Amino acid sequence: MRSLSLALTVLLLAGLASAQKHVSFSAPDGYRLHGDLYGKGLRGVVLAHGGRFTMESWDKQARILAKAGFRVLALDFRGYGQTISGTQTTDDKSYPDVLAAVRYLHASGAKSVSVVGASMGGDAAADAALAASPGEIERIVFLASDGGDSPERLPGRKLFIVSRNDESSEGLRLPRISEHYRRAHEPKQLVILEGSAHAQFIFDTDQGARLMQELLRFLSEP
Repeated sequence: MRSLSLALTVLLLAGLASAQKHVSFSAPDGYRLHGDLYGKGLRGVVLAHGGRFTMESWDKQARILAKAGFRVLALDFRGYGQTISGTQTTDDKSYPDVLAAVRYLHASGAKSVSVVGASMGGDAAADAALAASPGEIERIVFLASDGGDSPERLPGRKLFIVSRNDESSEGLRLPRISEHYRRAHEPKQLVILEGSAHAQFIFDTDQGARLMQELLRFLSEP
């Protein structure tokens, strides 16, 4: 953990000036999506925001990941931010948006693609993983997400990460996330942070640096 902390400090001190490029691409159902692209690495990462955020909320984290050598795509889900027009789908699930972002990164040169999904974005990432072709999604971070209704079917490497006292209207999230983690197949990891912040809000707390370290560690593991 000390080496990861040092690496993160070096990245921050080096500045967060990685080039950012706005891109647009189509979901499988024809809906036109928008995203911000950072970096040019061979390892791709899709950043899928939570329900109270847009793609801009990932800017700092995306720049850190790009500095670490990743090609990063932060997307706006349909109905959020700049993704407000296109052919409306009758399916209210947003997994086609995540899958389209994954395929965009593959098509633009990424040799592998992982997804970091926060809350709603994590649920969409789980659905995308079940709909994807084998190998399209290498690993997934479920940030305050339980990984959907069928965690035992999820392929690839999985990191579940949540604040210990994160609470929804139905109660603490940790018990359900822990149960879905138990049902998921290896390889898998569970990280519990202190505090009560939910999903991307964790980055603005004293656990923010720890969360970023865990993301870098998991996404960089061979």
